[in-house]
Amino acid sequence: MQSIDTVSAEELDSYIGRQDAVIIDLREKEAYEKSHLKTAVNIPYEELEKCRKIPRRKLLVLYCERGSASLFAARELMKMGFRVKSVVGGIRCYQGSNLYFPAGHSRIKNKIPENL
Repeated sequence: MQSIDTVSAEELDSYIGRQDAVIIDLREKEAYEKSHLKTAVNIPYEELEKCRKIPRRKLLVLYCERGSASLFAARELMKMGFRVKSVVGGIRCYQGSNLYFPAGHSRIKNKIPENL
């Protein structure tokens, strides 16, 4: 059995904007819409078959919430002939500045009440 190449969450930034790589967010659409890595495309784990449309020459960099789904997906995609890397610890471990949040979203949950 082939071993799966992994990358740390800190290394994710080095794949953003690379022409030879596709960053894939395997989480459900709702989680992706709340926040995701810039340039990442959303292909939920349950829809992994959609990856067949991606050219085999591309490197697929997979992340999920905590890292386990991306390992399973990497194994499946390797069987299909893709070059794959899985992010250890998932998006929860990412501390970089390339997270995308939609307009109106605030990372601060405890807002100051308006009646003060």
